[in-house]
Amino acid sequence: MKLSKRQEQIIAVVKEHQPVSGERISDILAVSRATLRSDLSFLTLSGILKASPKVGYTYESDNMEAFFFFDVFQTKVQEIMSPPLMVAQDTSIRDAITNLFMYDVGSLYVMDEAKELLGVLSRKDLLRASLNAVCMTRVAHVKTCTPEFTILEAADTLQKYEVDSLPVVEKENPKKVIGKITKTKILTYITQQAKEAAQNR
Repeated sequence: MKLSKRQEQIIAVVKEHQPVSGERISDILAVSRATLRSDLSFLTLSGILKASPKVGYTYESDNMEAFFFFDVFQTKVQEIMSPPLMVAQDTSIRDAITNLFMYDVGSLYVMDEAKELLGVLSRKDLLRASLNAVCMTRVAHVKTCTPEFTILEAADTLQKYEVDSLPVVEKENPKKVIGKITKTKILTYITQQAKEAAQNR
């Protein structure tokens, strides 16, 4: 398995100073906590580091489980994303609700005439529709990802902004939706990969 340069630096700092807080790691490497968040999440989830509340990070090991999780979390979004369910901006609330239940999805992507993203319509948004307000989350507030995101980066974004799905957009045109990635899709993929790895031992 190949770690990024920053991940290797984090491990070196933890080995030397353990137990060490995230804030201390940030100070030693001279980078912000926000910048380190995804790397620390990955190293913790993969079992290389252990995070203990009020204690800090400690080094565990480069075990086989860590290798497996590294490979899984490096999977690109484009490999597991689902086709997006898109609707026009003049779709009625009734039809939107029908689409949500007919296709068993948690959100719809609202498009303009040029098929570019205007906003996201979720189940929560449709509940707000009963107040006779504009119910979709407008594009300025929509969190997206590109096909090149790893599923760890996508999962971190989903968790950070507490959303159920991310539109997958073209890198060159962030309003052109080509797929979607959800919490359920990521969890299902990780579970399937773990089962297959266990069966192949």
